Amino acid sequence: MTTATATPDDDIAQLARGGRTSFFGFVLRLAARLPFLFIAGRWYGADALGRFAYATIAVEFTAQLATLGLKRGLAQQLANSERNPACDVWDALLIGFIGASVAAGLLIAFPEVIFPNSAINGMDRLIGLTVFGWVGSDIALAALAYRGDVGATVRARALWEPWVISIAAFALSWYSLRDGLIIAYVLSMAAALIASLVPLIRSYGIPRGWKPEPRRLRKLARDNLPLAGADACEWGSRRIDIAMLGWFFAPSIVGIYYVAQQVASLPQKLKTTFDPILGPVITQKLAEDDKAAVGRQVRQVGFWIIAAQLGIALALAIPGEAVMGLVGKTFVGGTAALAILLAAEAVAATAVVSEAALIYIAPKRNLGISLIMIGLQLALSVAFIYLLRAVVETEIETPPNFRDDRISAAGPALGLIVALGFAAVAKARFLRKLLGVPVVGWRWALLPATALAIIVGWAVTRLPHHLEWLELAAGIPAILGSYGYLVWRRGFGKEDRALFRGKAAEQ
Repeated sequence: MTTATATPDDDIAQLARGGRTSFFGFVLRLAARLPFLFIAGRWYGADALGRFAYATIAVEFTAQLATLGLKRGLAQQLANSERNPACDVWDALLIGFIGASVAAGLLIAFPEVIFPNSAINGMDRLIGLTVFGWVGSDIALAALAYRGDVGATVRARALWEPWVISIAAFALSWYSLRDGLIIAYVLSMAAALIASLVPLIRSYGIPRGWKPEPRRLRKLARDNLPLAGADACEWGSRRIDIAMLGWFFAPSIVGIYYVAQQVASLPQKLKTTFDPILGPVITQKLAEDDKAAVGRQVRQVGFWIIAAQLGIALALAIPGEAVMGLVGKTFVGGTAALAILLAAEAVAATAVVSEAALIYIAPKRNLGISLIMIGLQLALSVAFIYLLRAVVETEIETPPNFRDDRISAAGPALGLIVALGFAAVAKARFLRKLLGVPVVGWRWALLPATALAIIVGWAVTRLPHHLEWLELAAGIPAILGSYGYLVWRRGFGKEDRALFRGKAAEQ
């Protein structure tokens, strides 16, 4: 079937195929991430985990910048290029690795950027090398997704990366509680890079006659700068809170918040798994100047993501104390932060799906909205920290020179949810103005489904304290099941059910 004869049903079927694979990858990633948090919390402790969390922020932020927006920009480059696609892919990899070389060199030379509040020792400098793994893997997986191979992303990001870090962290805990997490992280990034490059070479091959062209490379890098900024802003909005906690609080508080953030980021991963398939579909329709189709795609995927993220947020937030208690009793203090962060991910769904189209239609103005969002988040996070501290000191009697930071540490989470709400409204309204069609995926059927899930969840949390394991084992499926039943019955239409149809039904 050619692009010219593609129908709306074909578009939805293509998104549904990618969505099924992506959701399967999300489930696998969830199954692998929780063991890592359990091992890191129980074996290494909150202090070591907080130090590791701050280090990964610095590394992953530099990797985002070094990728130069090619994680999402490569689809547009491949859609508009008349060259051998392999040449464009290798151009992108070369640019990415040049950026990674500069970034890794700086991090290794100045490790104080990664570990600002602790001594540099052991193998700490090794973590800078993971920039190569992030950059190479992101670009390779973007190229494979353009050809519809979302399975490669699932294997690299949901199997190799999380399981290697979990297994390595456990094994290395017997070797060194100081260096174990760092080495495990390096090994997981190396595994993800290999798992991404092998299928890339199989799909695209080695480009014949390819050689670097400085002028073409400079243009590709320059054209993708707005995308790089947008990627950095989206990524930064989910990490600035950790950075701010590192400035205001002890490493143990950072470690507790990091666990809450990692659990809450699981629904956000569900959205990012749609990016590889949504980007190529949008770029193809934009090349045909079919704005109505773009709006339909954004609405459809937006509803899928909002519905899924809301259900997952309810299932993890209602039994939040039991979820955090899995990692250790120390981490139960992060339950409030977990609930706020999960709500923030549900609020953010509209913004991030709208951005999937805005980065191709109006990249500079989209970047402007993202920068305003980051500034708002920073200002509000600081304000909420001081406000919560003042409330705690006023309302709760504490010994002299004592301050309980567990409550005020939720300040960055509150700043995040307000900033994401602003971005959701601003980006959805802007995209609707550009396309001339509705783009918001919200449906009112989600409200009764949420209400039923809350009632079921409240009943589950009434179980005796010593039965927390049952609260998780039975409570999470019960919450998801009741919520999903009402969404399916009252919210899903014909196109939505394409997400659950097999290949045979699509042909």
